[in-house]
Amino acid sequence: MFELQTKIALRAGDPGAFRELFRLMYPRMKGYCKLFVSDENEMKDLIQECLIALWEKRNEIDPQKPVESLLFVMLRNRCLNYLKKKKSEEARIDLENLQIKELQHLYQLDFMQREAVSIEEQLVISFRQAVDTLPDKMRYVFIKCKIEGVKQKELADELGVSLKTVEKHIATAKKHISEKLAIRFPALLLLISLWIE
Repeated sequence: MFELQTKIALRAGDPGAFRELFRLMYPRMKGYCKLFVSDENEMKDLIQECLIALWEKRNEIDPQKPVESLLFVMLRNRCLNYLKKKKSEEARIDLENLQIKELQHLYQLDFMQREAVSIEEQLVISFRQAVDTLPDKMRYVFIKCKIEGVKQKELADELGVSLKTVEKHIATAKKHISEKLAIRFPALLLLISLWIE
């Protein structure tokens, strides 16, 4: 995505190159981050941390490698750490059981990609496509609760339906999305299940 000259300028500490990186990457990073984090402020903090870390380590940028893949790896790691802390606090899931093999596979794909779109973004695109295939009401419930972070009880009250109806919509949507993503990314089943948890 970024030209060689831009990456060289970024490595050299050119503020203009960094501004261009920010302009192009921020919306894409935010879209990816939404798979993990529903809180807008937390999302901004995680993305900002990645961009600052990249700027601080700009001397290590390899102009021959896609800088966007490096950013997505950094963002993924921070999102997983955030998710680990959150899930641990809620005592809902132990991310220590996340298979290292799956994350290594994802990491390798990041840096072996020859396309302009990283594996991270392919997942995001496929996720959105799967969500778009949901029935209208189910899609609305899933987006509100799992992406925007609205409480299930609040949404049930808003729609005038029972909490069980909302829960059923979410469970069915998660199953549908998992099945769609599993077809394209069979090696990342565990990570996919965490994303839509």
